[in-house]
Amino acid sequence: MPIAYINRELSWLEFNQRVLNQAQRPDLPLLDRVKFLAISGSNLDEFFQVRIGGLLSLCESVPGFTDPSGRDVSEQLSAIEKRTRRFAKDQEKLYLKELLPSLHQSGLPHLSIPELSPDQFERLVHTFQHEISPLLSPLLLTPENAREIIPSLSVCIALRVYDPETKESRIIVLPLPSSVPRMLVLNEGGFIFLEDLTAHLCGNLFPGEEVTELTTFRLTRNTDIPANEDEAHDFAEEIRNVITERGQSFPVRLQLSEDNKLTQDLISLLKIDIPKVFLTKAPLALADLFELALIDGFSHLRTAPLSGVDSPKIDPSRSLFDLISEQDLTLIHPYQSYRPVVRFMEEAATDPNVIAIKQTLYRTAKDSQIVDALIRAAKAGKQVTALVELKARFDEAPNLERAEELRRAGAQVIYGVKGLKTHAKISLVIRREDGHLRRYVHLATGNYNELTARFYTDISYFTARPDFGSDASIFFNAVTGRTKLEHFKVLVPAPTQIKRTLIALIEEETARALEGETAHIMAKMNSLEDIDMIEALYRASKAGVKIQLNIRGICCLKTGERKEAKNIEVVSIVDQQLEHMRIFYFHQGGDNEVFISSADWMSRNLEKRVELMTPILGAKDKKLLIDILNACFKDNQNACLIQADGTSKPKKRKKGERKFRMQEHLADLFARQAAAAEQARSSSLEPHLPKE
Repeated sequence: MPIAYINRELSWLEFNQRVLNQAQRPDLPLLDRVKFLAISGSNLDEFFQVRIGGLLSLCESVPGFTDPSGRDVSEQLSAIEKRTRRFAKDQEKLYLKELLPSLHQSGLPHLSIPELSPDQFERLVHTFQHEISPLLSPLLLTPENAREIIPSLSVCIALRVYDPETKESRIIVLPLPSSVPRMLVLNEGGFIFLEDLTAHLCGNLFPGEEVTELTTFRLTRNTDIPANEDEAHDFAEEIRNVITERGQSFPVRLQLSEDNKLTQDLISLLKIDIPKVFLTKAPLALADLFELALIDGFSHLRTAPLSGVDSPKIDPSRSLFDLISEQDLTLIHPYQSYRPVVRFMEEAATDPNVIAIKQTLYRTAKDSQIVDALIRAAKAGKQVTALVELKARFDEAPNLERAEELRRAGAQVIYGVKGLKTHAKISLVIRREDGHLRRYVHLATGNYNELTARFYTDISYFTARPDFGSDASIFFNAVTGRTKLEHFKVLVPAPTQIKRTLIALIEEETARALEGETAHIMAKMNSLEDIDMIEALYRASKAGVKIQLNIRGICCLKTGERKEAKNIEVVSIVDQQLEHMRIFYFHQGGDNEVFISSADWMSRNLEKRVELMTPILGAKDKKLLIDILNACFKDNQNACLIQADGTSKPKKRKKGERKFRMQEHLADLFARQAAAAEQARSSSLEPHLPKE
């Protein structure tokens, strides 16, 4: 029987190809293309740090491990190396052959040192002497320290320095300072890379000596280092140790700008295998091209950022608690403003009737207004409980800092739960009203992060329904008091219930299809990898259930003409906003059950994380989310069809079909709704009445 699953890592690489495909589109604004190239570089950096690091560790710990696609670890690593080399060549070709010439024509040329005018060069020398040189720290590279002292992901210059007195040479490494912009923008237009300027002037750091050879390189280290939760007496300190260990973990990739004797010596000193070495003529650290994509004064070369409109349901003159007590509120970000979420917490912090606030925090903004509101609430004497997840990879340090601020303010802080990541997005506000306690709940598919809310598509759901409030209390009691995630009335938690609930819903659709009834499943998520979920979908498809999946990233389900998959359509949409919503729809004989969730259909989410799945009960809210799902499968501009081998091909317009872009459609939809509501308000006259 043929293998029925796509390898997870290769599927992810195909997702990153879809990101790069956006950068390759000549119809997009130039700086949008630069942005997508930067995203593809950032994505690949994380892939090497986490996934390659994890596979290399797995190779040592479980030598005989085979993944569901039938590959052992060495076969996976070989296939990944081949694919990433092809991908890196595509990135290089795009930058050198298309983007650089277009930037030059648009008034943003990349200049080399010889191309600078004397005045430009003089100004850059002044900048180097006063703002860059004091930050440089030359590091002597030896066989004993090479693998330890080079910082991960830093663009570095390697120098061979010759001392004429001793007749000896040594290798010096100069990591570029992270506090200085990678691209130095010139007043007359154009930019120069920081490493080009540094390489030209760094000889002054070695008076009386000669720099005989130099090259630019970048080392990527493994970050897949788990915290030792069983033996940690101070979990915060254990997380600090993990962050420190990452800085000296084993290398997983060495990127080089050229091949010469010095680079060969670097490879030897680092004891790095050739399969981990990548030579490129493109800039190292492509993620730094974000600086160029966001450069001031060239707004005509990029798409204007989406400005979220106000929801017609939210009257700014009224308290959010009054509005939520009257009806559930569903917001779709960033098409609709994230401000009500921030306002919900700010009102809770200052409202004298609010006595308690409980919230999960996974990835927050750098200067989070939400965390600031929690701090104010705690200082005001309200009971504040914050579950701050310290195991949120790459956000451990800022989470530790904010957790400590909350703790000093008087909040009760929980550092997640042992053995699991808390990924659920939930806030609970308890308010005293007319002598009774009333609970207000916010549930979401995305993080409490005002920055990412501007370009991640996510859903916010506010409710004061008693069952939701009761379940929210059960949830927080479980994660703060070590009680069980059981006895929920409406919310569905993981790791205890989401997976079995979803499989049961799929099986109900399967049973209906076998009885000849209409059966339909639509789901939107970031990733699909869990084998049990895939098998349930295969059984449903074989029975005749129509299955439509919108999956942005990893998809291990194999599409195609096999009877197990012939009724399954998988599309992926990569567009200006990052698709991050999770919506699950089941036809249920016409009763339409709709859920939102913080969880993807991955084993880690369903079995190893604390997650929540939320049923949407209001008819209008259900219809809105179903309409969003339908729009995913109508998109013929930015949607790709996932093929049986895991690769993608753009979804083409059918003959006579109009152009349809989901994100554009949703932006227009919510803008029209907001405009209509504003028109209705402006045409209504409200008299001033005397007070009784």
